[in-house]
Amino acid sequence: MTGNALSDFRRIVIKIGSAILMDQERRLLADWLAGLAEDIAGLRRAGKQVLIVTSGAVAIGGRILKIHPRRSRLEELQAAAAAGQVRLVNAYQEALSRHGITVAQILLTPDDTEIHRRFLNARGTLEKLLEHEVVPVINENDTVATDELRYGDNDRLAARVAQLVMADGLVLLSDIDGFYTADPRRHTDAEHLPLVHGITDEMFEMAGAAGSAVGSGGMLTKLLAAKIAMRAGCSTVLASGTVERPLHALMSGGKCTVFLAGNTPAAARKQWLAGILEVRGELRLDAGAVAALRDGKSLLPVGLVEVIGNFRRGDAVTLVDPGGAELGRGLAAYSSEEASAIRGRQSEQIESILGYRGRSVLVHRDDLVWFGSQENA
Repeated sequence: MTGNALSDFRRIVIKIGSAILMDQERRLLADWLAGLAEDIAGLRRAGKQVLIVTSGAVAIGGRILKIHPRRSRLEELQAAAAAGQVRLVNAYQEALSRHGITVAQILLTPDDTEIHRRFLNARGTLEKLLEHEVVPVINENDTVATDELRYGDNDRLAARVAQLVMADGLVLLSDIDGFYTADPRRHTDAEHLPLVHGITDEMFEMAGAAGSAVGSGGMLTKLLAAKIAMRAGCSTVLASGTVERPLHALMSGGKCTVFLAGNTPAAARKQWLAGILEVRGELRLDAGAVAALRDGKSLLPVGLVEVIGNFRRGDAVTLVDPGGAELGRGLAAYSSEEASAIRGRQSEQIESILGYRGRSVLVHRDDLVWFGSQENA
């Protein structure tokens, strides 16, 4: 890493906590948000893609509905999230529109990142937004989430989003400027760690559970998020968001902790795919498709000879050559029934055959791992 902690990143997920987005009265800090928007505009001018994961909907909605987030029932919190989310996204849109930037609202639940077919849907939406130079503003869908089925904090949601879009940088803006061996607000001898190559059990023991009055996270959740991101090949930057231009401060060599991933997002994803134990079906390919995949390309319907097994969109499937030898595996973009219908056809024919316009590929190169010799694997 250079003195500019963000210079090496191409796609960045920025997580913003409630504690730095609003004051103790749960009012949005408009000037701070304006500074953040200016920083994001600068990142985009530098050719970087940006996604925002933001907290704050429940806190803002609680103020509107005159309920306290810490002393309310689940249905009251869900109502607060519904009321607050509108104000929250509008605030981001207003701040970023001054720089000619359009935002889109995305609300996620754990199923959207844990169930393969919903994973593909969510990733496809986010990729298309980035392709159109739109900044996704992402939050947990607290209006429908329950205690049994939720991320619980936006640190881990941000890490899952980074994994989802294969980001190479995750920035966690907090009320502290990095990771310390102890809480620096209580221990004057706490040591700041500027660079971390691996998260240890000892580091988890160092992390306290304290959060802010308006937020739900703490240092422990940030470590968990960094660990998720690092496994996905994404480096994590933990930095203070209490300054007016937090990203500008990072780009100017500001104090932070970088949790450095030892792999690239693409390599980490392929390693994960290779380890999937439950394979639902098999796709037999012709020689042309085998050659295309060996060159690092996606699998198109025209190269499919036979579909074996019963699988749904997003399930893992084995890829085999004309003789039945296993070549690799990947996530199917279509169900077994749909794959059979478009087998051997050109991608332009998919809509007329299936009645809807889906993906042009059967298995995307990002969702495929090749077991044989492949330069681009």
